[in-house]
Amino acid sequence: MRLDRFLANLPCYNRQQVRLLLAHKRVRVDGQVTDDPRTEVRVFSQVEVDGQLLHSGPPARYLMLHKPAGCVSATVDGEHRTVLDLLPEPLREGLHIAGRLDFNTTGLLLLTNDGQWSRRLTQPRTKQPKTYWVETENVIEAHYVERFREGFYFAFEDLTTLPAQLDILAPRKARLTLFEGRYHQVKRMFGHFDNKVTALHRERMGAIVLDAELAPGQFRPLTAAEIASV
Repeated sequence: MRLDRFLANLPCYNRQQVRLLLAHKRVRVDGQVTDDPRTEVRVFSQVEVDGQLLHSGPPARYLMLHKPAGCVSATVDGEHRTVLDLLPEPLREGLHIAGRLDFNTTGLLLLTNDGQWSRRLTQPRTKQPKTYWVETENVIEAHYVERFREGFYFAFEDLTTLPAQLDILAPRKARLTLFEGRYHQVKRMFGHFDNKVTALHRERMGAIVLDAELAPGQFRPLTAAEIASV
């Protein structure tokens, strides 16, 4: 919400008073003085007028998890262990997953309570790159590369996927970079060649790379630079 609207919605100020408060630089948002009525007030923002705290949301949390196989990318599941079960209970409240992984897919998983941040990372229109290490049942042939670059038509969604970068590493291993996140997209793309994906591991989302120090099931907070990169 815009700052001027946020303040005007409070019972203690009308629109004229809000304009004066901003003009006289009496308002701070997250510790910074502002006179811009368009300043965004988010769930996590701290808003002060004349040093008096008017709004202070919960702390924003951003976690990197090395997802193991055999674990559901969900907050609750009646049958299987979830990725939230890998976290200490006090950390779980309010978290959601920014970019799910399939049951047996491993690698980088991001969890946060900041919905705007996760949408910027995962919505197809933002075109944030997502990089995977892929192993397949059959040989990955050279002509796959151009086909991935052209995109694949998915009849169920009635769309053609964005160009993807496929780098062949070995006869049955490759690194794949996507710029969207469709349902079972990697498996469906290789399925076009009747080539089954036998292992899939996400290495990177945007500028955030899975920490090599994290063993499967381990997690850590994101750094300030990683958070700001989204």
